[in-house]
Amino acid sequence: MAITLDQIKSLREETGAGVLDCRKALEQAKGDVTLAIDYLREKGLSTAAKRADRETNQGVVEVYSHGNRVGVMVEVNCETDFVARSENFRNLAHEFALHIAASEPKYVSEKDIPESVLNEEREIARKRALEEGKSDEIVERIIEGRLNKLKDEICLMRQPYVRDDTITMEKLLMQNVAAIGENIVVRRFVRWELGEEIEQ
Repeated sequence: MAITLDQIKSLREETGAGVLDCRKALEQAKGDVTLAIDYLREKGLSTAAKRADRETNQGVVEVYSHGNRVGVMVEVNCETDFVARSENFRNLAHEFALHIAASEPKYVSEKDIPESVLNEEREIARKRALEEGKSDEIVERIIEGRLNKLKDEICLMRQPYVRDDTITMEKLLMQNVAAIGENIVVRRFVRWELGEEIEQ
């Protein structure tokens, strides 16, 4: 099947990938746009994984306020000042801030969760399972399931993206690493909500 310029242009507009990459993806997918998009995403994710070890000393601190009731400040880092000033990178930082405002994560990734929080959750899950008369083998699976659910709820990178719940925030980040061509890291964030209690 011959790939037309219109197909390449359409795929390029949808994904932001290069002309040659779009042609190759369409050829691999035999003209199927959905399969071509999947091919480009997979290729981008593997490219992004290779960049994960690069240093990220540049970036932006994005500030977002939602209805004057929720405020977010997030630091997103990249490798170069050139990328830090680009519109695509700034838009990504804004999307992270907006998502944090809407989804209330507590940590950037699961490695940031204090062991004390995980231990407390383990004990709660164990106690409930034992009260329900579950066997030891099932108790361990229940604990593991509960910990995974907790991580999905409180870790920014594991949460479904508020604008597209078919991808996680980590996948959104990886797609942008692939598109921008640099390692990108969400370093830290803070979220405030009007009237919330101040922790002592």
